[in-house]
Amino acid sequence: PNKRAIMNQVKYYFSTTEDGNLSYLVDDLKQNVDKNRQTVANIMEYKNEDLVYMNQVHGNNVQIVTKDSPKLIDNCDAIITNEKDLPIMVMVADCIPILIFDEIKGVIAAIHAGRNSTFLKIAQITANKMINEFNCNVDNMKVIMGPSIHKCCYEVSDELSQIVKTSFGEKFCDGRYIDLHGINIMLLEEIGIRHIRISEICTKCSDEPFYSFRKNPQTGRFAGIISFSNNGQLNYN
Repeated sequence: PNKRAIMNQVKYYFSTTEDGNLSYLVDDLKQNVDKNRQTVANIMEYKNEDLVYMNQVHGNNVQIVTKDSPKLIDNCDAIITNEKDLPIMVMVADCIPILIFDEIKGVIAAIHAGRNSTFLKIAQITANKMINEFNCNVDNMKVIMGPSIHKCCYEVSDELSQIVKTSFGEKFCDGRYIDLHGINIMLLEEIGIRHIRISEICTKCSDEPFYSFRKNPQTGRFAGIISFSNNGQLNYN
């Protein structure tokens, strides 16, 4: 007999300054943010009221969410779901927006990996939670790191660069410039994840349309958003 499989479809999007600021926590009018979020919902074809997002605090708290969860998850820097048609979002302006998905299991994650959360190994903790709670297989897990500040522009204090050298290795420092992408890749590869794609766009020095806190502290926030659904395709083989 023919085997029949319904394919899971993962959709993701990194918004731009052209989509507008998506955070209520910066100096912007609520109606502007509402309108901008609706714009992104239209692009990705989800219902704006379904979107789950976080009050990000630069920690390593990872929460699993469902359709019954609050839409704003407090005190959190990564969210995971296996619910269909439940879009989840991370907001950034230089920090790394990391999206992880396993299309086979239908599990997705959105991670806010700034300096502190990276030091606290948030990407590895999130990936491990996907493996332990949802039986995801590292061979099927795919990681995308969206536009963010790169090593070329990420200068920190001597003290912080010393922490990086001690905790993760000298290769992640070039003087006082540190490589957060490299640290996150190492942490994911340590647990066997190999499918990792990184946006080459540096939010600070590229002329691409993304918010950068280092360029302008009065900036808005752009987002990485991911969802998955059964797209109804039947594969016969």
